[in-house]
Amino acid sequence: MNVIITGASKGIGKAIASIFAAENATLFLCSRNEAQLKQTADELTITHPGCTIHYKAVDVSHKDEAKAFASWCLQFGVPNILVNNAGQYIPGSIYNEDEGNLEKMISINLYSVYHVTKGLVEKMIAAKQGHIFNICSTASLHAYTNGGSYGISKFALMGFSKNLREELKPFNIKVTAVYPGAVMTDSWGDFDNSNNRIMEAEDVAKMILACSKLSAQAVIEDIILRPQLGDL
Repeated sequence: MNVIITGASKGIGKAIASIFAAENATLFLCSRNEAQLKQTADELTITHPGCTIHYKAVDVSHKDEAKAFASWCLQFGVPNILVNNAGQYIPGSIYNEDEGNLEKMISINLYSVYHVTKGLVEKMIAAKQGHIFNICSTASLHAYTNGGSYGISKFALMGFSKNLREELKPFNIKVTAVYPGAVMTDSWGDFDNSNNRIMEAEDVAKMILACSKLSAQAVIEDIILRPQLGDL
């Protein structure tokens, strides 16, 4: 099983890589930070010796790098699973956020997904198989205070996911949009989660793995996860 995961060096991406490594999958990982990515790959290789890991430092917010990463992955075969996880949150309101925030959020949270997917999907269509997971956010579903351009980009990613799902139905390719609420990642900085107020990255990974194991004739189109006590 070939699994491609963007933004895989930490947080949700690392948790997803870990859970598929435990399934002895062949992983293709990327992130911007090469040292951190290598550390993650080394850790997973030691923890899960049955898996195979290929990794490449890539900034998928740059069109050329995203397309090159897709081509690099295809050298090893057609992916069974693609997880478009790379993303970034910059807080702010539309009326007062820094100049260039919208362009930055759209580049990393939308264009990256578009170009990586577009670089892979032709071969997936020819193989008539595959499952694409797009990590959206509950910010894709309704507006948040201080969401600004991040919220705009995540609404757009939801639209991309819905259109992609319709387009790929005839080719037996599944598309699942994942909408996590607050997850304990670097985005939350030094947040004290000792009382388990917000979710763990592994919660998202477990749901993606479960969805990937359904029969060929079944698909979960949307996964919404929130902290048990609700959004913050």
